[in-house]
Amino acid sequence: MIRKLIYCFLLIAPFTYSFAQSVSPAQQKKMDAFITNLMSKMTLDEKIGQLNLEAVGFDVTGPIVSKNVNENIQKGNVGGVFNTYTPDAVRKLQEIAVNHSRLKIPLFFGYDVIHGHKTIFPIPLGLASSWDLDMIQRSAQIAASEASADGLNWVFSPMVDIARDPRWGRIAEGNGEDTWLGSQIAARMVKGYQGDNLYDTDHVMACVKHFALYGAAESGRDYNTVDMSERRMYQDYLPPYKAAIDAGAGSIMSSFNEINGVPATANKWLMTDLLRKQWGFKGFVATDYTAMMELIPHGMGKDGYAVGKKAIDAGIDMDMVSDIFLDNLKKLVQDGKVPVSEIDVACRRILEAKYKMGLFTDPYRYCNVQRAATTIMKQDYIDAARDAAKKSIVLLKNSNNVLPLKQDGSIALVGPLADDHRDMIGPWSGAGDWHKSVSVLDGIKQLAGSNVQINYAKGANITDSEWLLKRLGADELSFDKRSPKEMIDEAVAAAEKSDVIVAVVGEAATMSGEAASRSDIGIFPNQEDLLKALKATGKPLVIVLMNGRPLTLNWENDNADAMLETWFGGTEAGSAIADVLFGAYNPSAKITATFPQNVGQIPLYYSHKNTGRPYAGDFVERYKSRYLDVSNDPLYPFGFGLSYTTFTYSPIKLNTTSIKPGQPLQVSVTVSNTGKYDGTEIVQLYTRQLYGSVTRPVEELKNFKKVFLKAGESQVVNFTITSNDLKFYNIDMKYTYEPGDFKVFVGTNSRDVNSADFKLTN
Repeated sequence: MIRKLIYCFLLIAPFTYSFAQSVSPAQQKKMDAFITNLMSKMTLDEKIGQLNLEAVGFDVTGPIVSKNVNENIQKGNVGGVFNTYTPDAVRKLQEIAVNHSRLKIPLFFGYDVIHGHKTIFPIPLGLASSWDLDMIQRSAQIAASEASADGLNWVFSPMVDIARDPRWGRIAEGNGEDTWLGSQIAARMVKGYQGDNLYDTDHVMACVKHFALYGAAESGRDYNTVDMSERRMYQDYLPPYKAAIDAGAGSIMSSFNEINGVPATANKWLMTDLLRKQWGFKGFVATDYTAMMELIPHGMGKDGYAVGKKAIDAGIDMDMVSDIFLDNLKKLVQDGKVPVSEIDVACRRILEAKYKMGLFTDPYRYCNVQRAATTIMKQDYIDAARDAAKKSIVLLKNSNNVLPLKQDGSIALVGPLADDHRDMIGPWSGAGDWHKSVSVLDGIKQLAGSNVQINYAKGANITDSEWLLKRLGADELSFDKRSPKEMIDEAVAAAEKSDVIVAVVGEAATMSGEAASRSDIGIFPNQEDLLKALKATGKPLVIVLMNGRPLTLNWENDNADAMLETWFGGTEAGSAIADVLFGAYNPSAKITATFPQNVGQIPLYYSHKNTGRPYAGDFVERYKSRYLDVSNDPLYPFGFGLSYTTFTYSPIKLNTTSIKPGQPLQVSVTVSNTGKYDGTEIVQLYTRQLYGSVTRPVEELKNFKKVFLKAGESQVVNFTITSNDLKFYNIDMKYTYEPGDFKVFVGTNSRDVNSADFKLTN
């Protein structure tokens, strides 16, 4: 029987090369026959085993690590493992499955490849700020190439959660606050990871997360409750998941939060009615780390028996780490609580994914040591990471053209992150080697050489809070035991003998990402003390920020001469920052998450609704929707970012002021580079529906174009709008458009725009 089974494995080889995310009827028939034959030989225990995902190996991404893994693999009790990579380590576990389990079913190997595998790119929030969809897709392609060369075939990315609360640490892992842009990026990331063919060993299967609504966690606190209206769910939060699925994503990860009172991992409406019946998703669903076990403290059942039934009934296919399926499904079947057919459906979905990736043909196809040696961190990938980091840096302020710096004279390079390597690669950097990252000090030295005298001083630790250091692990924060005064005095001395100050401040990598929510998102007090002392020297002050979220930066905005938001730029962060500081690259990035003035404004996002008493900015006007102590305005609006040059926009031109359904509205504007430097402008188009059957946002992003203009050059930028761009969920929850009055806005960010009026008629 085993020989026949191996023969069946080999028999499919000629057909798998043409498999993509969707298969032809003939290919589907061959796959169905193969899997049906295999499942006919499987015991109930072996079927349940395919639904079990175990944590093994190099990295711990949750509170529990799986036990007795080798034994369980031999018994056929494991469908896949994660946190194990390298060709040798993967081969050892795969050999156990293929050589020692009864049916020789190969394993998946998954990992958190979030913004690069070994070559680390900027954090996703930084990549999104580039608005460069081709580059973002390329970053995923490179990550897939390295990960697959390193033994992996499945990545837990992209994270497409819309997030409008920067207190939430995982905002770093997503694309920001906007639904339309988030949907574009979600699709591109899936295409980058998976390519056109899951059988291609240069690509991996994507796992879209976190399904669903995780970015709306209350209080910005990780793992917390989510509650929202059906309309907001469909209109604002669900579209990026749908875009990723439409792009062919092979798998989905359930989120930790509840939806309408039912946690996602037990939510049949979400996993079956919406995901499969409405959206037609054909892949499989895995839980997040121990999410099934966490159904018990959620209050969904008193033990694994109870919550395991709810999860399998809901449509969950694979249990990550909890072992709840492994320990309870057989008993649930024996007790008549769960039909075998539910387990068969889940098992088939897992086996189909393995089939499409060619694992039955060659279980070791991702275990090529030679390929790993020639692929991982090759120069082309390093260059791409540097390019991505440059394109992700946002110029927030540049008074009196302090930047770019001259490549002569002297610089006081200060701050806890100025000569740091570990934090360059940021949170969720997985297999990235921070020892190979480029610090800001290294980058400036490489670019400026001996022409610039660098006077370096650390100036401050990331934080002096003992309890926070204990919580994070002080050893990871490169803690300097000198007193704050000693460190500041050293930095001031460096500043006084320099022409300009470059202060590199912000968060440590461990202060954003998962389990890294913050109630105060300002610069830490000891770092602000350093900045104030530097400001008092009277030397030009350039602040370089590193962080995984929008920060509150009122003092910094008021007192810095120039300020760069560099996020966590990845392996080549220091090189890219130097490129921007010295003008080798003119920054063009624009933020995709609003920066508030203070945390009391949160949630703050550009596409908000008007109220019946909208505040128009009159300071003494009281009975309006406003604060007494701060304006409603953000510090930096969505889409904001400056350049070393300046751009001006002409009034908007329309080909007509009235369109019918299906008829295009041509929108054009002339953009001119009126400064001294060549530069790229991200031209943004928004619309507003003035009246509708339900209230509508004051602005909605609908398109953008990146335009490179030489100094003094102008270009006409054209957009097309149709009725399809104006659809929304109406009073009856039907996704459609409504005739009426509209505005179109074009500009450099969501605040600084020109507008024109048009109508949609029947």
